Amino acid sequence: MRKTWITGVSATVLLASIVSGCGTSTTGGASSASSSPSAKDAGTTKATAAPAGKGKLTLYSPNAAEINNPIIKEFQDRTGIEVQLITGGTGDLLKRVQAETQNPLGDVFWAGGADSLEAYKQFFEPYTTKEIDNILPAYVDVTNVWTPFNALPMVITYNKELVSENDLPKSWKDLLDPKWKGKIAYADPAKSGSSYTQLITMLTAFGRDDGKGWDYVKKLNANLDGKLLSSSSLVQRGVPDKEFALGITLEDAAIRYIEGGSKIGVLYPSEGTSAVPDAAAIIKGSKNLSQAKQFIDFLVSKDVQELIQKEFKRRSVRKDVAPVEGLPQTKDIKLVNYDFIWSAANKNEVIKRFSKITTGQE
Repeated sequence: MRKTWITGVSATVLLASIVSGCGTSTTGGASSASSSPSAKDAGTTKATAAPAGKGKLTLYSPNAAEINNPIIKEFQDRTGIEVQLITGGTGDLLKRVQAETQNPLGDVFWAGGADSLEAYKQFFEPYTTKEIDNILPAYVDVTNVWTPFNALPMVITYNKELVSENDLPKSWKDLLDPKWKGKIAYADPAKSGSSYTQLITMLTAFGRDDGKGWDYVKKLNANLDGKLLSSSSLVQRGVPDKEFALGITLEDAAIRYIEGGSKIGVLYPSEGTSAVPDAAAIIKGSKNLSQAKQFIDFLVSKDVQELIQKEFKRRSVRKDVAPVEGLPQTKDIKLVNYDFIWSAANKNEVIKRFSKITTGQE
């Protein structure tokens, strides 16, 4: 297998030129860094650079364009499989998969939070990747409905020009301080898979089953001051752009902004956070099952996993890939006891209760 990558901006620009030639555009479920190309409008991208005759594959993905583009291009170049990319938020794309049950139009869902995919597992086809023995056991789905792609710690990010060193929040609880009212960026967990993971993380940190977690969420909602954002990308952009002083977001998104020159910082809450993996799954009834399996195996291959760490600062799920340089090792980050099964089984109930809180019904 060829191991030469065209990574970073060059790869993204190359695929973007292919896309523009087709007259279509994409959008991702997450924002790119300020110095990186970003998606424009929701829609479908038909990438046509691959050699013909090797089949087709349709991907549903909430990923940012700068992650999707080089990985898809490399997959096409290696396999000759023509890829069609459909982008949007995790929640919206999962609802699309559900709506298309009788006539699936997609082949692979890549890469929403594993707990979000677990909640929709009846719409996915179990598959055991050829790389299963190389994946860290903590990230393996015992039913093999989804395959982990990368581990994503949830963090608090802050704008260094708006928050002094003396005022840095060190915990989830610190977000309740009245001085941050209306200054915290957080996305609607009904629309953002990462935001739902953050919600469960906070509930778990304060007491998911004894009511204390929901007491915290109510107080946090009051401090959001009605500013619940419609996507995780708005959170990621909002802090660097000084629209918000603080944000609840993904570690890798914050790190990419820092590398792009943004004056922001990252904090790991003292009560504990989560490092739930993003995952990929084959859509049940896929019309291109062989190609779908090839893509899943490709995502967790060693060189792709090394790429996502080096270029995108996302933590690998493989045993044989070195830790990300410059970031604390996962073993050194305090983590809550995140329950995938509970999170998936109770998603509708959790979202409904959160909605009642935000609309003043509770």
